[in-house]
Amino acid sequence: MSLNQIRVGLIGAGYIATWHANALRACKGIALTAICDVSPSAASDFAGTYGLQSFTSIEEMAAADVCDAVHILTPPHIHADLAQRCLELGFHVMVEKPFALSQADCQVVASAAEEAARVAAVCHNFLGVPSYERLKQTCRSGALGRINSAEFNWRFPLAPLRSGPYGLWMLQETRNLLFELGPHLYAFAVDLFGELQDLRLQVGKPVALQGGQVRPQSLQIQARAGHVDLTINLELVETMDDRSVVVHGSSAMARLDYASDTLTIRRENTSDIVINPFRQQMGLAGQHLREGIVNGAKQLSSLNRKSPYALSFIGAFDRFYEAIRSKTPVDARFSAEAAGAVIGAIEKTAALIPDEYTAFPDPVVPTVPLKPTVMVIGGTGFIGRHLTRALVRTGRQVRVLSRGRHGPFEDIADQVETVAVSLRDKDGLVAAMDGIEVVYNLAKSLDSTWEGCLENDVGVAVRVAEAAQKAGVKRLIYTGTIASYDMSDPAKTITEQTSFGDDMSDRNLYARSKAECEKRLLEMHRTQGLPLVIARPGIVIGEGGPLQHWGIGRWHGAGAVRIWGDGHNILPFVLIDDISDALIAMIDKDEAVGQSFNLIGEPMMSARDYFDAIHQALGARIEVKKGAFWTFYLSGSVKYLLKRYVVGLRDLKNQSYSDWKSRGHLSPFSNEHTKEVLGWAPESDRDAFVRKGITDANLFGF
Repeated sequence: MSLNQIRVGLIGAGYIATWHANALRACKGIALTAICDVSPSAASDFAGTYGLQSFTSIEEMAAADVCDAVHILTPPHIHADLAQRCLELGFHVMVEKPFALSQADCQVVASAAEEAARVAAVCHNFLGVPSYERLKQTCRSGALGRINSAEFNWRFPLAPLRSGPYGLWMLQETRNLLFELGPHLYAFAVDLFGELQDLRLQVGKPVALQGGQVRPQSLQIQARAGHVDLTINLELVETMDDRSVVVHGSSAMARLDYASDTLTIRRENTSDIVINPFRQQMGLAGQHLREGIVNGAKQLSSLNRKSPYALSFIGAFDRFYEAIRSKTPVDARFSAEAAGAVIGAIEKTAALIPDEYTAFPDPVVPTVPLKPTVMVIGGTGFIGRHLTRALVRTGRQVRVLSRGRHGPFEDIADQVETVAVSLRDKDGLVAAMDGIEVVYNLAKSLDSTWEGCLENDVGVAVRVAEAAQKAGVKRLIYTGTIASYDMSDPAKTITEQTSFGDDMSDRNLYARSKAECEKRLLEMHRTQGLPLVIARPGIVIGEGGPLQHWGIGRWHGAGAVRIWGDGHNILPFVLIDDISDALIAMIDKDEAVGQSFNLIGEPMMSARDYFDAIHQALGARIEVKKGAFWTFYLSGSVKYLLKRYVVGLRDLKNQSYSDWKSRGHLSPFSNEHTKEVLGWAPESDRDAFVRKGITDANLFGF
């Protein structure tokens, strides 16, 4: 490590930490050295991936003297407190947006940084994309003429509003949506035009979360900054991606697509009325061509490590570390003062949210202590939520195992209790299973390496089973996946007797991992008497399910999908209500123990039928394109070779051509075994199927 390098630690090992880590690796003179997270397993897993030291407290990390600066990547409600503590410990601090949840807290952090003689900055990352710097220069130069108005757009689907998980911080209160997403847009407005005044708010497209709370999916904020009229748009339904800044001037109009890092300027010209439109459109065409070539070249040459999103982080980080090296104030875009102006405007906006979006239903309080007999692990996911509510409707009390102590069951809290236990804590699992007769394990992990799968998926499945054995659970119902089958042969009908195959090393990690889970659990059934039942759901649709279901194809936003294959074969669709019925039936059928069940609905629709039904029922024509399997295989193979031999990711295996074909679900299924043993009767009426799976499923959010 060079003596001139700045050593950096990350605080928080969640999703955004990966983006920070990768961007830091692309910054010159930076050495990523440590990760800190209150979860020892999360910290150690992240540390193992990036070759870092792991810690569970910032004091412990400070004592080790391995960092000069830290990035705070925790849930927003503790940003300000952590920033102050880190500054007091002598770290320079970069805080993921939002910097804090009040302007007063922003000022406190700014004062702490001044007192400690350290740099405190906010990660308003989209202000770091190269094209934004060009937009800002264009505005300042007068090239747009006298600027009269500007629009700041975030039109991008937020699927958790409709399909969960509902435990996310941003969904806990309506104001959290503003604090989570608003900084992107308010930061542009403040940096370009200054303090926002005369704020007004309109909300719409309400959606009811499970539990009774209501959230808006459309927010429009109007404001002024001097003589410039500002409009901020947040659209969170299934819509075409439009993350842009549009600035209107007397001479020209500029449009920044900050998600794609492109800038185009539409100008007036002096040609006559016939030639004028031609020149204007040809000028725009040339700009789009230039932006596309430059953007594509950056991503191709860097193997997508310099995507627009990655570049936005790199741009912000470069300014932060430049300030540390030069001992000068950080770029105003990322300063604590700018963060304060942004948060102050969001605070004022949040105060305008109508009462119906801030009200909490009266809490349901159990009148007697709960005595759950059923546990659902993964109860806050799509299937888990429906299953939990279906179990309550049968008169059962349920214990849901979750990462937090709150789940989407406030309205039935007199029948459901939520407990937080780590799936790595076997003793904690055993204790949580006290009094439990039936355990549903719906948990899954999405790892990028086989070692990760063995630890986070297979290891967890075995640990849950061992805990169930020790706790005396009478039935463990595990959800695998039909994806573990080789479904590439249209002439082969798949039943529960169909083997996954002995060697699955050339299959995708999810299919391979789930198959390995089943293999080890079945061995425990044979050798230790584990009371096991295996369920393998098909392509599950219905209320609370996503529009962009990747079991059907590769999605390119809400309006376009490249289906696996030609899309004419019948797909193994199944309604979420039918899934819950089958899972509950597994409790009482003793003959189900030791068996597996493919939960596939009656043969109903192909992929093309499904999208035609969406058009007929909801009026939305989604562009559907055939996806030739050889193109998926070729593209995947090229990416595999680049990642392994250029990037150096050795723990990778290329997926076989057969694996890509399997995604097309070409093989038909038989559900006779499930219907016979469980007495299951999945929906057989096509009109009812469409109504439940599409019309009433709120696929688009409105």
